[in-house]
Amino acid sequence: MLKGLLLVLCLALATAEAEDWPDPDWQNDPARFDWQAVDAYAFPPRTAPDRSGIRTDALLIIRDGRILHERYTAPTTAATAHLTWSVSKSVLATLMGVAQGEGRFQLEDPVTRFYPAMRGHPGIRMADLLHWASGLDWQEDYEYAPLKSSVVAMLYTRGREDMAAYTAARGAAASPGERFLYSSGDSNLLAAALRGMLDAGQYPDYPWHALFSPLGIDSAVWERDGAGTYVGSSYLYLSARDLARIGLLMQRDGRWQGRQLLPTAWVAFNRTAFTHAEPVPGEANPGGHWWLNRPLAGAQRPWPSAPEDAYAALGHWGQALYVLPAQKLVIVRYADDRDGSYQHDELLKRVLAAVPREGT
Repeated sequence: MLKGLLLVLCLALATAEAEDWPDPDWQNDPARFDWQAVDAYAFPPRTAPDRSGIRTDALLIIRDGRILHERYTAPTTAATAHLTWSVSKSVLATLMGVAQGEGRFQLEDPVTRFYPAMRGHPGIRMADLLHWASGLDWQEDYEYAPLKSSVVAMLYTRGREDMAAYTAARGAAASPGERFLYSSGDSNLLAAALRGMLDAGQYPDYPWHALFSPLGIDSAVWERDGAGTYVGSSYLYLSARDLARIGLLMQRDGRWQGRQLLPTAWVAFNRTAFTHAEPVPGEANPGGHWWLNRPLAGAQRPWPSAPEDAYAALGHWGQALYVLPAQKLVIVRYADDRDGSYQHDELLKRVLAAVPREGT
């Protein structure tokens, strides 16, 4: 019995110690791994004059809160606040989780409760926005089809002064909650709804007060549109180490320094697949504003080399934050990929080959 109690105590101490990092500083794991295959894939010579191919700016691999491997390509450094593009969406979902834990909203609440400009779409719930399932008419095309792109218009032309209002004015293409359609507009409606949950004057500082400061994040820059609403879809800048703190919070089921910063039920929601999505080979499946390796019914895992419980925040041109809970791994990749060369599964396969499971 005494041995059992000692074992429980040791495990508790080990867990507490693991949760201590990385506050205030990161520690490097003393173990030595062979990163040659990982670096060969992530950092090939940049020789193509047309900017094609894999172009990694930062790669950070963390196990249980300790840095295993870190490499940057100039001018990016450990101090660089890098544009995360749509990784911003998952960070926004994390911020929304803090607000939900404070009792500011429930998933079934209509968005109009917090953002009256949505009165033309009274059936859209907060959960629908988080699943990218508002049903609003939207085209998430980028530089390859700018003239028909809703997101280009929202970010750069007629919608840029008030991105949520631009989205709210879109017509309906489907019933809310019945179809997945990836939309940066849905994310910016979430950012506007968050504003409506807060008292006057709280909104500008809320991401820092609620999330960034408790995690020790000090590199964050988050742009706002002309109406003062955070561009939750796209324009958050973070250093690789600070983005990793978001991943660690999720890996730890919302706990940080002994505090339940996110409700565990919220993390579970983020990691639950939206079943009305159609599987696309090689592409992760949508959860609650995060991307999942968990397969939809009748389909294979999107990333076959990674465990089923792996999930990620993903952004344009190769930005990625991967969380592998069973392996206690968090991986940050910043990039400037301009074609389809980079494959999530290939990087994850090489990282898992280089980092055997603890105890093996």
